[in-house]
Amino acid sequence: MARIISIVNQKGGVGKTTTAVNLASFLAAEGYRVLLVDFDPQGNASSGLGIDYKQLQRGIYEVLVDEALTIPEIVSIVEDNLHVAPSTPDLAGATVELVTHPEREYVLKKNLEAVEPYYDFILIDNPPSLGLLTINSLTAAKEVLIPVQCEYYALEGLGQLLTTISLVKESLNPELEILGAVMTMFDGRSKLSEAVFNELYQFFPRKIFRSVIPRNIRLAEAPSHGKSIRYYDQASKGGRAYRKLTQEVIASNVIV
Repeated sequence: MARIISIVNQKGGVGKTTTAVNLASFLAAEGYRVLLVDFDPQGNASSGLGIDYKQLQRGIYEVLVDEALTIPEIVSIVEDNLHVAPSTPDLAGATVELVTHPEREYVLKKNLEAVEPYYDFILIDNPPSLGLLTINSLTAAKEVLIPVQCEYYALEGLGQLLTTISLVKESLNPELEILGAVMTMFDGRSKLSEAVFNELYQFFPRKIFRSVIPRNIRLAEAPSHGKSIRYYDQASKGGRAYRKLTQEVIASNVIV
């Protein structure tokens, strides 16, 4: 069965989508069958892999609200072994429409269960919030990957995120485990980055990936070309960092 990894941080601009897209691409390069679920109404994971969500007739939103529609009917194949369940701005409405659903926290989980046997990895890119979409993602996942930006306010709200993960594990998904935290936008010249890194160890003493994602212009440019860093410039510092992170994720299965 697939390893389902939810990539979560309620803060925006911390590298969630960059991590989701590039981790998915490098996993696919290793021969794994990968599904990337774009669960953010902004649709950045979709556009970052060359999908024009403005032209889509349906996406993950329609799967959530239409029980007759399944994930295989909406996926796009963007690279060898890499499928994307794209998002459209309509997904923002799901937070309202699902409120009255009798099992509103489990809608994504039920849809993923139907396709789980066909994939080795399912990655979920989440919106920058701890709302109903993110709760659905955490309920569906088995592992949580937390990107943390190397900035002054990076750790603010991290306690709230960990509390939310704990509550989901206790009430909705007892299988959920934290895979680890990954430092993003790291500037080795900055003492602040080093201070954030050290403080993060207090939250995750044994669950920080050794791979550190640097600030890198090639990483920032890749989405505008609709490509992962693997196809845009895998020899760049950002490309090498995500390849290394991929190897760590492969070796760090927390589900026994």
